[in-house]
Order: sequence, then structure tokens, then C-alpha cells
Amino acid sequence: MSINKVFLSLLLICSLSACSRDLFITHNGNMPSNERIEQVKLGQSKYEVKSILGSPSTVVSFDKNTWIYMSSEIERIAFLAPKEVSRDVLTIKFNEQNEVIDIDRMSEKDGKQVAINEDKTETLGQQQGFFKRFFGGVGQYMPFPGGSRGQNL
Repeated sequence: MSINKVFLSLLLICSLSACSRDLFITHNGNMPSNERIEQVKLGQSKYEVKSILGSPSTVVSFDKNTWIYMSSEIERIAFLAPKEVSRDVLTIKFNEQNEVIDIDRMSEKDGKQVAINEDKTETLGQQQGFFKRFFGGVGQYMPFPGGSRGQNL
């Protein structure tokens, strides 16, 4: 066999091995087990819920009486875009006396796709001309504190 054939066959083997299916699954969140979730009942206090389920993934910023526990699995194959395989969200709402009033559990089937609008909104303001953009900062650099050079040295 010639060296060219050996080199070509090695190159072909390396190319084919680079096309392997690398599968990565990432788990995000801190969803409690189903047994623990079943222990939470209406009327329990925040302290009791926290002792059963642990700290929530997040607390709604405008409503401190809504706790959210969530988890998701994301699958990534080699260089392709990631795909969400599963999502689980548990929402617990409390009343003003810090007692559970609602327990709601949702999955990725309950979610909705949101279309992203890529339109741009023009902002009002001063349009910088060529000279202002490129020469506007000339003379504003002060390497020494205190104003004029030579002082505070």
C-alpha cells in the first residue's frame, strides 16, 4: 500500500469517528419527590411547607406569597441546538396568614410557545455625527487626579 492510501484511510476513519452521536442530558432545578409533594396540604404554614419540600426554586418578586419549585431536563446532541425534554413546575400560593391556599402542578404540555418579535424600536435622542463620534472624547482623558497636571504629585 502506498503512503497516500494509508493517509487517506486514516483521514476517513477520523472523519467518521468525529460524527459520533454525543448525547448530553442536563438536569436543572430542585423539584421535590412526589411523596413529599403529597405531604403538603391546604392550610399548612410556610414553615411546614419549607420543612417538607425545602427552599423553593424562586419566589415571585411581586407576590412573596407564591413559591415556585421547578425542574427541567435539556438534551443536547453534539453541536445541535438544545431541546427541552421535560419540564415540571409546582406552584404553591399562601394567603396573608401564611397558610397554603392553592397547590398547582404543571408540565411542558401546559406551557405555550411564545413567538419572539424581532422588530426594532427606534429610540429618540441625539444622532451623533462623524466628528462627534470619532473626535468627541479628545482632550477629556485626565491621567492624574485633581484636574491640571502637576498637582497632587
